[in-house]
Amino acid sequence: MIDRYTRPEMGRVWTEENKVQKWLEVELAALEALARYRYIPKDIPRKVRPKARFNLKRIQAIERIVQHDVIAFLTNLAETVGPAGRYVHFGLTSSDILDTALALQIQEASKILIQDLRELMASLRKRAKEHEQTLMAGRTHGVYAEPTTFGLKMALFYAEFKRNLERLERAAENIEYGKISGAVGTFANVDPKVEKDVCRRLGLKPAPISTQILQRDRHAEYLTTLAILGGSLEKLATEIRNLQKTETREVEEYFGEGQKGSSAMPHKRNPITCERIAGLARILRGNALAALENISLWHERDITHSSVERVIFPDSTILLDYMLSTMVRVVQKLRVYPETMRANLEKSRGMVFSQGLLLKLIQKGLTRERAYRLVQDASKRVWETTDLDLKTAVLEDAGIRKVLTGKEIAGVFDYRYHTKNVKRILKRLGI
Repeated sequence: MIDRYTRPEMGRVWTEENKVQKWLEVELAALEALARYRYIPKDIPRKVRPKARFNLKRIQAIERIVQHDVIAFLTNLAETVGPAGRYVHFGLTSSDILDTALALQIQEASKILIQDLRELMASLRKRAKEHEQTLMAGRTHGVYAEPTTFGLKMALFYAEFKRNLERLERAAENIEYGKISGAVGTFANVDPKVEKDVCRRLGLKPAPISTQILQRDRHAEYLTTLAILGGSLEKLATEIRNLQKTETREVEEYFGEGQKGSSAMPHKRNPITCERIAGLARILRGNALAALENISLWHERDITHSSVERVIFPDSTILLDYMLSTMVRVVQKLRVYPETMRANLEKSRGMVFSQGLLLKLIQKGLTRERAYRLVQDASKRVWETTDLDLKTAVLEDAGIRKVLTGKEIAGVFDYRYHTKNVKRILKRLGI
């Protein structure tokens, strides 16, 4: 199911073919830099590059014997290149290739995720503008609070995903580092200028300092960012799920022709897509935890992080790609029911205006304690009956009528009081 909705290009990022191709790109860039600074004969890159190719099946066959993926790759590469191949990987260690190539793969994946995120923001922005004045009940603790609009709700998520975009761009930039510093990061066999040259050719930055590997706090930051993004997707999905509950039904996931919701109950229309997104966010958080565990390694390197990263980087980026592109469709095709929103709002029987009434009484000279008691008592009468609204209760309340005129009371119960700044809020967000 995930493959169905994931961009094909994200899947290609994490293929064995692309991974080994990145290894080859790093080796060839290193070969050019080594020749430039006379570590190897100047003509070696020209001899190697035209013949440099690999065969995945051959690499796998060699690896079964040598039990080392980079050595298997280098052996296969030497088979195609010939005698000049002895200069490939000169002065380098495996992680020079692995970590630098991984940075290139993450760079490719990040571009796709950023594109996904921009598409979701555009969808949220459009719905926010469309429903900027669509009244609905604001809810705190699940209980009616004051009126808001569905446009503001969508704008809130637009702003959150804008922050997520900034986080993702920062995290992507902070992992776009390569290293060609050797077995323990001391540049014993090649000068730092080789590393700088290689990274320039590959579109990366040289790590200011490394051991045998790039330090894994960078990778943890990246995967934690993906987990935060997943948390925001879960938050949006949970909001939609709550608003789709039968007793609320203010919005609804698109339900296609021929779609079925339950094997037992034909009437069912369940928010299955949002439930799926909410569940998958847990995997992103779990992978982020694994990345945090990878930070602490023994001395200049051990390989406890390596096997973990072979899972968590492809899984997290492919999964988030799916979640983002799926949520784009959910938002675009979301069914919104303004009439139900208004009808639900009216079910409060005017109690959503209680704060405005409280403030009006204070403005007229009552202490806050006295004003609060009057409004709370009137609200209590509404809570305990089924045919009384707050406005009527207020008009019948002698204590309040001593302070407020009928016109002043009517002015309190006006929805426009709560929507007068909506346009200003959206404008602050660039909507």
